[in-house]
Amino acid sequence: MPSVLPDGEPMPDDGALPQHALEGAGARPLGFYLHVPYCATRCGYCDFNTYTASELRGSGGALASRDNYADMVIEEVRLARKVLGDDPRPVETVFVGGGTPTLLDAADLVRMLAAIRDEFGLAPGAEVSTEANPESVDERYLAELRAGGFNRVSLGMQSARQHVLKVLDRTHTPGRPERCVELARAAGFEHVNLDLIYGTPGESDADWRASLDAALGAGPDHVSAYALIVEEGTQLARRIRRGEVPMTDDDVHADRYLITEEMLSAAGFDWYEVSNWATTEAGRCRHNELYWRGADWWGAGPGAHSHVGGVRWWNVKHPGAYAQALTEGRSPGAGREVLSAEDRRVERILLELRLADGCPLAILAPAGTRAAARALSDGLLEQGPYARGRAVLTLRGRLLADAVVRDLVD
Repeated sequence: MPSVLPDGEPMPDDGALPQHALEGAGARPLGFYLHVPYCATRCGYCDFNTYTASELRGSGGALASRDNYADMVIEEVRLARKVLGDDPRPVETVFVGGGTPTLLDAADLVRMLAAIRDEFGLAPGAEVSTEANPESVDERYLAELRAGGFNRVSLGMQSARQHVLKVLDRTHTPGRPERCVELARAAGFEHVNLDLIYGTPGESDADWRASLDAALGAGPDHVSAYALIVEEGTQLARRIRRGEVPMTDDDVHADRYLITEEMLSAAGFDWYEVSNWATTEAGRCRHNELYWRGADWWGAGPGAHSHVGGVRWWNVKHPGAYAQALTEGRSPGAGREVLSAEDRRVERILLELRLADGCPLAILAPAGTRAAARALSDGLLEQGPYARGRAVLTLRGRLLADAVVRDLVD
C-alpha cells in the first residue's frame, strides 16, 4: 500500500459514488482488500503506509490503537454496503495485507472477514488470503485463521540468506518461513505463497539460487519474486546514498530474473504475471488477477485504494484520521478520480500486458499497433498469440516489460 496518495477531487462525506459507476456491476467481479497498517519494526526498503508502535505514540491516541482496529475496518465494510446499495454481487476474493496483518489477533482477522460475509456474502469457492510474517504466526494462529474461513496465506520470506535479510532490515529465524509453509499445510490451507525479493545490495547469484532452493523445498504452490526497488525516503535509500551499501544495477536484476524463471519452471511452476508463478491455475492469486483485469474492489483501511466501475478513490493515510472519520460517521476517503475511457484503455494495456495471456491488439492506438509490430520483430512478443490478435510477452519481453508497455500505450 503506497505511502503517497495522489491528488484528486474531494470524496463526499457519505462516500456516495456516481450512478454510472454502479451500472453493469453484476457483470464484474467484486473483491475486498483490507489494509492492516501495523508493523513491529520498519524494514529498511519499505515505503508502504505502515506504522510501528513508536511512530503512532502520541499521534492519534486510542483511535490509532491495534486493539480497536478490527472494529474500524468493520465499520468501513458496513459503509461499503450502504454505498453499493442493492448490488447483488457476492465477494469473490478477500485479501488482508499490510503492514503485518498477523500482528492482530487471529480472531480480529476472522471478525473482519465475517463482516464481509454478513454484509455481502462470499461467492462459492471464494479466495480468502492474508499476508503473514513468519515470526508472527504459529500452528494455533494458522489453525484459527483456517477455521475462520481463510484458505490462502502469503508468507514474507524475502531471502534465505541472513546477510541479505540484514540489509533489508528483516528479522527471520533461519528456516522459519519454510517451517510456516509446513504449518499452514497442516492447518488445512489449500494455497500457500512465498514472497521473495531479488537484487538486494550484497546478494550474489549463489545467494539467490539458495533462496529459490529453500523456497521450492518448502513446497508452496505459488511464488512471487520481485526486483528490489529502492524508494526515496527509505532507510535503504539513505544507506546507498551514504555509500554504505552498493546499488544493484538493472543487468543484475535481469540475471536474477532469468535464474528465477529457470529454476521455477524446472520445478513445475508457470508464470502467469511477470513477477508471479504458480504450479496450477487454481494456485494463482485470484485477488491480484482482479486488480490486473480492472475489476471492482473495495479497499478498507488507512491509505487503501478502491475501484468501482471506473471510479478510483483512496482513504486518508493515518490510522487516527481514518478512525476519526468513521467514528464521526464520515467516509474515510481522502479523494477520488473518475477515469475517462482513454484512462481505462491505457490502464488495460499497462496491466494486462504483464499477464501470460497478454492484452488484445485491438485496444492499441495506431502508434501502439506499430510499436507492437516492432516488438514482435525484436523478439519481445510471442508470434502465435500475435497472429491470434494478442500481445503476449516473450521471456526477453518480460525483462523489458516496462519499456514495451511504454511503447504500446502511445
